[in-house]
Amino acid sequence: MSHKVKNSSIVFVLLVLLGIAPLAYFVTMELGIAEAAAENSVENMNVDGSLFRVVDNVAFGVHEKLSFDINYGFINAGTATMEVVRLIEYEGRPCYQVVTRARSNKFFSSFYKVDDRVESIIDAEGIFSWRFEKKLREGNYRSHRISEFDQQKHFAVYGEDTIDVPPFVQDALSVLYYIRTQDLEVGKSVFIDNFTDGKLYPLEVRVLKRETKTVKAGTFDCLVVEPLLQSVGVFKHEGRLRVWITDDRLKMPVLMKSKVVVGSISVELTDYELGEIDAF
Repeated sequence: MSHKVKNSSIVFVLLVLLGIAPLAYFVTMELGIAEAAAENSVENMNVDGSLFRVVDNVAFGVHEKLSFDINYGFINAGTATMEVVRLIEYEGRPCYQVVTRARSNKFFSSFYKVDDRVESIIDAEGIFSWRFEKKLREGNYRSHRISEFDQQKHFAVYGEDTIDVPPFVQDALSVLYYIRTQDLEVGKSVFIDNFTDGKLYPLEVRVLKRETKTVKAGTFDCLVVEPLLQSVGVFKHEGRLRVWITDDRLKMPVLMKSKVVVGSISVELTDYELGEIDAF
């Protein structure tokens, strides 16, 4: 395989893992979450005495489907979708089943085929995670990882490990849906606790500015937000990922751009179907 092709495959893996999961990594709060969400959520006591919150959600609902192009520079590498598939009962609670898929296009698949699926079970009232599943199919690489959250006793089960987590912890996908329910103000931040691949990552999401953006799906007035992982990694503390979300009640992700080790990647909205907003 040529050096150029090797670089392309490496970039595509980064793109899938770090580009579609900002959606994924946007896509993780110390319990500043309670303070940051104070105006948008209230807590309610269940009949069994457990304490859950209620988050006002007018942003998304069942059957919402967002479609994206994944690009490396000017080269299209594949496509991705994010879909609120249905409303289910999980742990006795109404929950959204949210599924994302990322696939390489015909050109990239000829030397490095990618077909990844990520699923999150998100509490429909409190907008926090109950379960997260990630299946990766990338070239010859295979991975299947599951995280399950006990949101009453505050621990996560990951493989054979049991890890203490804060209340209302998010996974790498549910974090985006939670952010979409919040009142975002330019110059202010939201702080979230995110659990990914067996580790807890505090995330600060900064709201930088307003900007109008044109993508394949149309022209949108947007808020530009920047997630800052408070840990070492590809983005470190440098905030190299920027996400444009619509400046309205939907807060729909329109564009994501990031600089990675080699070049830059972007995830651009190409089409969307709005969901049904449910009242609980």
